[in-house]
Amino acid sequence: MSWLSTVNLTDRYRGALAGLAAGSALGAAYQSRAPGSPEPSEEPNALGPGHWTGTASMAVCLASSLLERRGFDPRDQMDRYLQWWRQSRTGSNGSAAEPEPGLWGALSRYESTGDPFAGSDETSRAGSSSLARLAPIPMYLIHDGARAKEIAAQMSRTTDATVDAVDACRYMTGLIVGALRNESKEALLSDLYSPVYNYWLFQHVALSPAIDRIARGIYKQKQTSELAASGSAADTLEAALWAFHKTSDFAAGALLAVRLAHNAETTAAVYGQLAGAYYGYSNFPRLWREKVARRTEIEDLAIALMHETKQGIRHFT
Repeated sequence: MSWLSTVNLTDRYRGALAGLAAGSALGAAYQSRAPGSPEPSEEPNALGPGHWTGTASMAVCLASSLLERRGFDPRDQMDRYLQWWRQSRTGSNGSAAEPEPGLWGALSRYESTGDPFAGSDETSRAGSSSLARLAPIPMYLIHDGARAKEIAAQMSRTTDATVDAVDACRYMTGLIVGALRNESKEALLSDLYSPVYNYWLFQHVALSPAIDRIARGIYKQKQTSELAASGSAADTLEAALWAFHKTSDFAAGALLAVRLAHNAETTAAVYGQLAGAYYGYSNFPRLWREKVARRTEIEDLAIALMHETKQGIRHFT
């Protein structure tokens, strides 16, 4: 019996949300390192001092909205993102960094128009912020894979409405649901995996060409130099899955993910939510767990999402 089969659901839920936060913090530290500073080491204390990233902040906003509104409320989510953005600009919430341009544009449009589906569908403005904060959606809808994909698509359109961004969220949602359900890595990374049997083969839900190629495992044969670093949802998804495929523990994959692209924070956050759900929180390096900023809040939100799922309370707008 594999040791992974003994990882319980609580551990996987904590791992998914804490993995997102830990990956984001590691990536942010890597992006901000001074020229000539050493590469992240393989030691378990490589995470460095904990701090609160914008990616982690938005994931917490999303999780809190799902719990407090008891379902998907895009206006409430955008209000929370906007509040975070305002506070981050004044430095009053301790979070790091200005939003990426696409996210910044979406928040500005929402502030002006009140339309919560404010993401741009222009490829030139494509981003991956929705993919990086995704984990609370599959955590909340673990027992309904098809519905989870639909809600993930709507969540993405609030800030990232390109076809690839939406479909990256739909595909990654299925992977996280599968990981939370204790699927093997071989199954998760099989061609066109979905917790809903043959889901992607139906024409009306088929993936965009770029995400379809990734879902069929095109990244498995690539070398590091062949992975693009554009920051788009497709490139970020591919890099995160490549790191997950190439490694066999959470820390090794996170360290690999941050080296792959200039958007290290986002790539590592996307890797972290999937790998965290797969390996479980207890299998993070101890010092990494301790250094996740606002650790107790992250853990409590993860458990609350799990309990909400168990109660079967689902009210969607």
